Amino acid sequence: MTMHIGFCGYSHHTKGYSQPKSELSSYLIRLQTEGFCEIVVNNRKMPLKKGGLLLTRPGDLYEITIAGSQNSGDYHLICKGTWIDEWWKRSEKPTFSQINLDEKLLALWRHLIVEERRPSGEEDKELSGYLLKALCLSLERAVHETGSLVSRPYPVTRMLRYIEEHATNTFKVEDVAQSADLSVSRAAHLFKSCVGKTIIEYAVDIRLSTAINQMKYTTMTLEHIAENCGFGTYPYFHRVFKKKYGISPGEYRRQE
Repeated sequence: MTMHIGFCGYSHHTKGYSQPKSELSSYLIRLQTEGFCEIVVNNRKMPLKKGGLLLTRPGDLYEITIAGSQNSGDYHLICKGTWIDEWWKRSEKPTFSQINLDEKLLALWRHLIVEERRPSGEEDKELSGYLLKALCLSLERAVHETGSLVSRPYPVTRMLRYIEEHATNTFKVEDVAQSADLSVSRAAHLFKSCVGKTIIEYAVDIRLSTAINQMKYTTMTLEHIAENCGFGTYPYFHRVFKKKYGISPGEYRRQE
């Protein structure tokens, strides 16, 4: 599938800026990271503040105004191609949404910017393509998580992300609670009521899934896998694995 990046960059305005109404010929993705601006898409006006995400497609009528006294910073991307067309069609893409400014997402955007700045002949179009896909998919997840906040409080989402990032390392329930600015008791109760599992149970599920992948696709010893996946010791890994799947890790590996 083809992909073409027309422009990818970051802008910061302190003295105002305006772009009159025009019809877009490509997809425009814009994320407000600081300050404030006013966007109009297809005659619908929307103020964008920090975390405001704009998703527009070819044919949309677009205009932007940043007041002269207003500070405004944003990442923006202009792109087109068959992969973007398919990505856009497969799920609803709200024109305006509010997302969390996750540092990993911003780092991904910055990586794409740097790659696109390389002189002609030195850039890696394949790498840019993968970065673009990863960025679009990450933004799609961010929008989905924002929409899920009606049924799942945002602190729970923060705890889920923390556990997913640290599951194979040693962490305490206190660390998870702190990531969501909650007390331990409140964090534990909120997490269990929304997810249906305790914080530790969720972490163990991730560790087991990681261990299974390593048993399938690496030659590491089971003792090394137990340590590498956050179980600490093999006896503990053996006990948890057998309780979950009914067979020992060694038996599971021999069946694969």
